[in-house]
Amino acid sequence: MAKIGVFFAEGYEEIEALTVVDLCRRAGIEVEMVSVYGKESVCGAHGIDVKMDKTFAEADFDGMDMIVLPGGMPGTLNLEASAELMDRVDSFFQAGKYVAAICAAPSILGHRGILNGKKAVCYPSFEEHLTGAQVVFEDAVTDGNVITGRGMGCAIAFSCEIIAALCSPEKAAAIADSVIYKK
Repeated sequence: MAKIGVFFAEGYEEIEALTVVDLCRRAGIEVEMVSVYGKESVCGAHGIDVKMDKTFAEADFDGMDMIVLPGGMPGTLNLEASAELMDRVDSFFQAGKYVAAICAAPSILGHRGILNGKKAVCYPSFEEHLTGAQVVFEDAVTDGNVITGRGMGCAIAFSCEIIAALCSPEKAAAIADSVIYKK
């Protein structure tokens, strides 16, 4: 079974993070909600406090197939401020494992050189941070081992890209149909 870590920092965009958690669990993917802090819960950009499965120190990175970075402000900045997480993002990418980011969070991948030569999307007005990317304007896009999504309204499409990558396009389509997602 595939396993992902969704990383939470104060000020994350709740729908972007929790849509990934929900749809991936429906698809049979093991999901760990991980606090980048030593705290058991993390508060989102709109005041929704969510209990985490693990703290960063408890996360099983060896067992993960993908790191997922939700957007939101100041959540994106807080994720990028975690040197330990950035080290893991770099090592996942270099090892050919998946890294995924949505909304403002693809800017993190751009700052780290991960998007060089890759198609990528982000929240409008963050395109200048997608250093080296071929910016496209789709809901979500996969290029090699990098998955990016535009924003909250694209959270289902982003989640389906993750499911397609780790399970199959057919499984992603079945999950989309099960939640009455129409593109």
